[in-house]
Amino acid sequence: MNNKKYSAITPSTLPNWKSIGTFTTYCGHQIFTHADGNPSAPVLLLIHGFPTASWDWEALWPELTSRYRVLTLDMIGFGFSAKPTNYTYSILDQADLFEQLLAEHNVQEYHILAHDYGDTVAQELLARHNENAERPKLQSVCFLNGGLFPETHHPLLIQKLLLSPLGSLIARLNNRAQFAQNMRKTFGKQTQPDDALIDNFWQLLKENDGGRILPKLIGYMPERKLHRERWVGAIQKATIPIKLIDGMADPVSGAHMVARYKELIPQPNVTELQNIGHYPQVEAPQAVLKAYLEFRDGLA
Repeated sequence: MNNKKYSAITPSTLPNWKSIGTFTTYCGHQIFTHADGNPSAPVLLLIHGFPTASWDWEALWPELTSRYRVLTLDMIGFGFSAKPTNYTYSILDQADLFEQLLAEHNVQEYHILAHDYGDTVAQELLARHNENAERPKLQSVCFLNGGLFPETHHPLLIQKLLLSPLGSLIARLNNRAQFAQNMRKTFGKQTQPDDALIDNFWQLLKENDGGRILPKLIGYMPERKLHRERWVGAIQKATIPIKLIDGMADPVSGAHMVARYKELIPQPNVTELQNIGHYPQVEAPQAVLKAYLEFRDGLA
């Protein structure tokens, strides 16, 4: 086994990432947002995953902002955004939050690049696009590793426990060492996160006392089952270009999810990243950039 520790993101950039972002208000709560790039370029919306935040995109940010007008945020309950305890967290609500961000920036047309939990938010935005032409026009969607199909999502034990009646206790007992162990299970063997990267992921989780709301956030797993027909159907019925870039070594949504994707999605456009785990934008940012930019250049 290769025990190499890997960090594509520079840990020292986390404070800088926060310092150059801005805050907006959603339902009375502070939401951290980040925007950059040519104001006249096509808009790219980045949607992060669970349990981290928009900083996941830092390694891709310079190249993406050199080509596009890039918008992102920390969803409510994540990263530097508010993490209220008395709040009903849901994928539908997170989609509303992103629609507010688009409205605040007067966006009429946009593309999506999403990961993990963010894939499901993107599926909801795609479903809304399929239904309602009055919304901003969604022009393409690219998914990274995520639970696109609830039947192929293999959650970690910690996720199952957070969803159980023991969820509140598990959240209180969760510590940095346990968090690190669980995160490392999802990375490829040759692209394991180093301690500095884990420290920053842990900081994002603990910001605003975020650990206490994990049992609420994990409700996205049953929500995926409840809305499976709508969200899987959104991809199957899509009339816009759809792309999947997937780390195949991911135990949560790797090769087994790609196999299901190819079964269910007409004319699947898939890039398979061998030996890469659940965080391809962190583990193999250049490979993700290459695949994504080829996808976008192909649209032109």
